[in-house]
Amino acid sequence: MTLAARVEESRRRHGAFLWGLCYRMTGVAADADELVQETWARALTAPPDDLEAPLDPWLTRVAMNLACDKLRERKQEAYVGPWLPSPIDTETHAAVIRVEASSARYEQLESVSVAFLLALEVLTPTQRAVLVLRDVFDLSVAETAIALELSESNVKTTHHRARSELETYESTRVVPNAESQARTQAALEAFFAALITADLEAMTKLLRDDVRIVNDGAGQYSAARKVIHGREQVIRFQTRLLEMRGVPTLYAIRSLNGLPAVLMTFEHSQHQEPPRATAGVLLDADGRIAVLISTLADRKLTHVSFDPGV
Repeated sequence: MTLAARVEESRRRHGAFLWGLCYRMTGVAADADELVQETWARALTAPPDDLEAPLDPWLTRVAMNLACDKLRERKQEAYVGPWLPSPIDTETHAAVIRVEASSARYEQLESVSVAFLLALEVLTPTQRAVLVLRDVFDLSVAETAIALELSESNVKTTHHRARSELETYESTRVVPNAESQARTQAALEAFFAALITADLEAMTKLLRDDVRIVNDGAGQYSAARKVIHGREQVIRFQTRLLEMRGVPTLYAIRSLNGLPAVLMTFEHSQHQEPPRATAGVLLDADGRIAVLISTLADRKLTHVSFDPGV
């Protein structure tokens, strides 16, 4: 079999795995697209020395190295405003979000949740790579060592440190399942209904005292460039946005990253105002809204369809 044929076979068999790996490593779907394409290109232009050996492990190593480099670059670049993972449609990406139970610490649906991807941001690229391979894809220590070209002892040490860094996430962990999805959708619908009808009492009951708003416009569109803290400030900010942008032309609830979220388009978008956006909520243990998140930047919305018929 020719090299091109072997690469094409791996693309069909291993492509979804590599994309899911790169998305969890970077948290950005557009980055995952680019990294996977670069991985295939390298397989054709700079293939492994041993062409008889299985190709998939080598492809995984190349993709992980590229993803780690991308993370290091991002850490060094200035980002305008708060950073959020890019949303992906749970149904569209079902091939890379397997929801069946496994022996991994984190099931794959949880591992693409906004809360989990944000938690991974505190890790170094190597820590993130080890944790994703070990605790999401359930690779052994030996397999992880081969994929990352590390010693097994280094994998064990790095894994321990990575888990320690996620202690805060573990203490507030919400696993996407039927119950959490229903609670999230109820809170989401109730908040937007209260916002549109200017029901201050209802909004106050739905929000925690220390609720936060995180908007990711990436400098492309008008958005809060700092996280907004506190119930009164959040209500004031959301009310002002509604006055500026008006009621969305499209208002649809879709499953994004494992939990219900709102898709919005705005008919009369002004200069630096976004023509479309997604919005979601993260709840606390009592079901109150702890965080409101909104993604506006075009590059962050490449894997979400705003077609109302979809």
